[in-house]
Amino acid sequence: MNRKIVAAVLLAAAASGAAISASAQDKVLRVVPHSNLSILDPIWTTQFMARNHGYMIYDTLFGTDEKNRVQPQMVDTWTVSPDKRLWTFRLRDGLEFHDGKPVTGEDVAASIARWGKRDAMGQKLMTFVERMDSPDPRTFRIFLREACGIMLEALGKPSSNVPFIMTKRVADTPADKQIEEHIGSGPYIFVRDQFKPGDKAVYAKNTKYKPRSEKPSGTAGGKFVYVDRVEWNLALRDGQAQVNALAKGEIDVLERPAFESYEQLRKDDGVLLVTKDPLGFQYMARFNHLHPPFNNPKIRQAALAAMQQEPFLRAQVGIKEFYKPCASMFTCGTPYGSAKGSDVQSKSNMKKAQEMLKASGYDGTPVVILKPTDLAAIQKLPDVAAQLLRQAGFKVDLQAMDWNTVVSRRAKKEPPAQGGWNIFLTAWVAPDIWNPLTNAAIGSQGEKSWFGWPTDDTIEKLRDQFARATDDAKKKALAEAIQVRAFEIGTHAPLGEYVNPLATRKNISGWVIGPGDIYWNVKKN
Repeated sequence: MNRKIVAAVLLAAAASGAAISASAQDKVLRVVPHSNLSILDPIWTTQFMARNHGYMIYDTLFGTDEKNRVQPQMVDTWTVSPDKRLWTFRLRDGLEFHDGKPVTGEDVAASIARWGKRDAMGQKLMTFVERMDSPDPRTFRIFLREACGIMLEALGKPSSNVPFIMTKRVADTPADKQIEEHIGSGPYIFVRDQFKPGDKAVYAKNTKYKPRSEKPSGTAGGKFVYVDRVEWNLALRDGQAQVNALAKGEIDVLERPAFESYEQLRKDDGVLLVTKDPLGFQYMARFNHLHPPFNNPKIRQAALAAMQQEPFLRAQVGIKEFYKPCASMFTCGTPYGSAKGSDVQSKSNMKKAQEMLKASGYDGTPVVILKPTDLAAIQKLPDVAAQLLRQAGFKVDLQAMDWNTVVSRRAKKEPPAQGGWNIFLTAWVAPDIWNPLTNAAIGSQGEKSWFGWPTDDTIEKLRDQFARATDDAKKKALAEAIQVRAFEIGTHAPLGEYVNPLATRKNISGWVIGPGDIYWNVKKN
């Protein structure tokens, strides 16, 4: 970053209150997030901490409200040509980056282009895009080769990867490299000089931000900020220590309490449990399709057969009211949730899994499973996977590390013996997986796909048809066909769904219903 840019950012930060000290405690929201923050590029990774960081400092063209409807955010108006191949968008007045420069159509086009190289839905949208341009600073246009049915849904995507708008100079960073500047136009400013991975991250109120007038809803509506700054405590990782700190009022918010902590939290008169995202999350086991043994679809199917959902949910969550089995790869209770094709997992048993593994040609190659030790919401899943796979007849090498090491290591395509992997386990918030284009684990474009890198022409042709379709019944049928094929080739194993309510002091209010951990509209009384 050159000196002029640094100076501009510091000046803007000072003007927006980033240079203030934590003197007024009632205006500082103290949060223990669900994990550490080390990756600051929300386009480079699907990691939720990077996404949440993105929502603090960037803005989006569209948002998705709590009823899952796409609404304009940075966009003021838009038009579509009669043949639906030209989309013209007009930006709201007053949009400004933290360095004082106005947001322009060129910034938008560059941001969409970079996002479209990393995100599963963005990649599919870009197969339709012929070109983008900006005829004037507040206008950008997207020219399509042919009409598609996903434009607004893609631009309003509420979770990883979110199409955040960055400055053109930052968005021009190659998609396979992480950005080095963190300048957005959103409701908070990232205080870079106070950031210490593993310790804390600080976000100051952007006093120049102009929220929309609509009521906040999901990731849409007005992003009103009622605190001077938000501090993420990244050092407090012990579950009991987190609960104790919340009880004493040393912190205001605990994003993802350990499930065994809820009984104690419910007894605390000063604590409130809030289910912000009622659709919740889905657990997932991801296979590496590049290397043995899971480069063999028969072995992937045997693993699927062994991975019954109830043991995972019972061990990791344990509270019946918080979890439910779900045979679908798409969020249950949403339009594309279905059990079609899931029999290999949902109606299997260990004896059948053992028989399938014997018939698969498995040669005893060890299965390397990555186990995060510092992410309470998923840290028991790898142990359950290891136990079930061993019962089925697999040899398992369970390797422990922190979550950020898992995030870095899962991106490696090298063989497991050279620092790669065979299985990692994770969780997705509902909008991430609720259709065949948002669900990154379904994408099957080989090395262009999400970590695990499956290749399947049949799935990709069906996803293309889904992207073109506008009829709801047709899209439902295509989603079911895609899921049937995904179970056939074993893209991944869905492991059930759950909610993980946040815990907050009772003087904190204003939580917005919707996916993600967002801190606009939150008040500290």
